[in-house]
Amino acid sequence: MYRERKRSLFFGLPLSFTTYQIEEEKITRKKGLLRTIEDDTLMYRIQDVKLITGLFERIFRLGTVVCYSSDVTDARLELTHIRRAKEIKEYILKTSEQERRKIRTLHTMDIDTDAAELDTMEDLD
Repeated sequence: MYRERKRSLFFGLPLSFTTYQIEEEKITRKKGLLRTIEDDTLMYRIQDVKLITGLFERIFRLGTVVCYSSDVTDARLELTHIRRAKEIKEYILKTSEQERRKIRTLHTMDIDTDAAELDTMEDLD
């Protein structure tokens, strides 16, 4: 399990009220001080993970992990300016695959129906 806090690019200080908790079954993002919003993304729903590190993030050893999922509320979940970003990215990749295997889900691709309709219309002409 990882617990990280969103940090500023100014010396990597934790000046934000956004926290991320990465567990085996889910990722929880909690943000806000007076009005808090807590949102969960289940691990088995995560399909792809990307690591982004800019110049200042590399200087202060930070990174942004972007998770692409089939979740309705957060199709693109960003863990912004966190420490140990590469380690967390690898953990999410490994754990999400294990969770998909554990509950035996199958990732299917969404086929674009508009393109298929265009092909059939061209065949009719």
